[in-house]
Amino acid sequence: MGPLDAVWHLLNFFAPAFGVGCIAASFAKLVWRADLRSVSLARLALWSSGAAAIGLIAALVIFGRDGRMAGYAIVVVTAAFGLWWPAFGRPSS
Repeated sequence: MGPLDAVWHLLNFFAPAFGVGCIAASFAKLVWRADLRSVSLARLALWSSGAAAIGLIAALVIFGRDGRMAGYAIVVVTAAFGLWWPAFGRPSS
């Protein structure tokens, strides 16, 4: 496998985490419009995608391979936590 193939493998591995994070952040901004007025969409998407990527890596370590439904459930739960933390978890400064 060449370096370009390795980059594509990494990008394709993290694509579900990025997609879930961005979609979840967009829906959260729609649902909690008034509550999340002071939090930017980019910040929510970054936190959610980062948490989902950590969940994806954890699922790979736990199950030993990518693509298991339980692994994707971990991604969704960690993405939700990644949305909650910047939106409601910390007191705003």
